Amino acid sequence: MSEHERSRRIAAPPGVVFDRAEDLDGLDDWLPRDLHVHAGEQPPAVTVHEDSTGTDARALLRAERDQLRMEWGTRDNGRYAGWLQVADSGENESEVTIHLSFFDEDHAPPAEAVDRALGDSLERLALQVDRQGA
Repeated sequence: MSEHERSRRIAAPPGVVFDRAEDLDGLDDWLPRDLHVHAGEQPPAVTVHEDSTGTDARALLRAERDQLRMEWGTRDNGRYAGWLQVADSGENESEVTIHLSFFDEDHAPPAEAVDRALGDSLERLALQVDRQGA
């Protein structure tokens, strides 16, 4: 198993950051560029399309507004799971943490690529919150 985690401060209240992060229609704006999430017929079911492989994976995505937390993972093969947590860091700022766990080392992406993707995703989320006019 490999685990990866990155955090970033965003200059906006936690509720504003979480609203942007959990917006299913806006996930493509901040997720890694080659991943696309599509709502399933019965939430929390979603489909994740990966451009690099051209494959779709059935997944679950849950958002807990009262906890400012999102959790996700594959439904069929248990290859990965992750979560995003938004916390109040004072002074109208938030601390956002993303954590990913890959349970099958043989199918886990290289650690450097995962860490880079997490950092890039947090940066894009911060830009989306800023554009929203937090």
